[in-house]
Amino acid sequence: MDIKKLRYFIAIAEEKNITAAANRLHLSQPPLSIQLKQMEDELGVKLIERNGKSMELTDKGKLLYQRALHLVNSFEEMKNEIQDTEEGKKGALNIGINTLSVSGFSEMLQTFHRNYPHVSLKIVQNDSFYLAEMVKTRAIEMAFVRLPLEHRGLVYHHLINEPFIFVSNREVHTISLEEVAQMPLILPSTEGLGIYNTILEAFTSQKLQLKNIAECSDMHVLMELVKGGTGVTIVPKSVFDVYGTKSLYSAPLSNANMTSSLGVILLEHHYVSTPAKNFMDLVKGYYRHSQL
Repeated sequence: MDIKKLRYFIAIAEEKNITAAANRLHLSQPPLSIQLKQMEDELGVKLIERNGKSMELTDKGKLLYQRALHLVNSFEEMKNEIQDTEEGKKGALNIGINTLSVSGFSEMLQTFHRNYPHVSLKIVQNDSFYLAEMVKTRAIEMAFVRLPLEHRGLVYHHLINEPFIFVSNREVHTISLEEVAQMPLILPSTEGLGIYNTILEAFTSQKLQLKNIAECSDMHVLMELVKGGTGVTIVPKSVFDVYGTKSLYSAPLSNANMTSSLGVILLEHHYVSTPAKNFMDLVKGYYRHSQL
């Protein structure tokens, strides 16, 4: 069994469908089916349970998937280390970005691509908690996250603190948490995650009851709901900078000391590729310039 076969199995495990996995790998279906059968014969175990067109991993299949993911990611890391001899001009940069988005992120990526056109980019969007797990398993190398976040085993590079603001489809100049508590609120996260807890604690500290009607971690959908009058929301200022429209209005929160800390996480005591170092330097320069 080699790295190529492990890549095939990872695709099958994640797609749960031979046709979809074959499309992802740019292969035809029959050879991929043969490769799967050969792996099962070589190991002497059943890796996949077939249910019509759908597939589920057996216990042995789940074990192989986890080990294969680790080996393939380690192999990619080794390739990046070797390619670093070319000063980061080649290789791969795998980045995660928080669902709340990052102002200027696409601009930073475009600048990086112009400077290093032969470095391939992989961009994943998810909540900070899940991005931290992806960094720990080396599925991605670095991620833009927002505190609060348990980052044991990770290195956190702080970038900026920014205020939370109120967003509505009606214009207001300033608003208090007491007033917001009377409105239908759509939270920009889901229960148990960082930003959700930050907002909840702000209301709880003032003994206010939230009148939340929804939770939405997709910022585009969130702003559309607010635009349509479903409710109002509270988000970090840069989120409104990215997703706000002419039909939406923002206002400062007059009696709330609410801030969002944005930073980048990397795996602690671990090799950092030259493309990642180059991108980190670019990011720090961008935020230094934006704060002047």
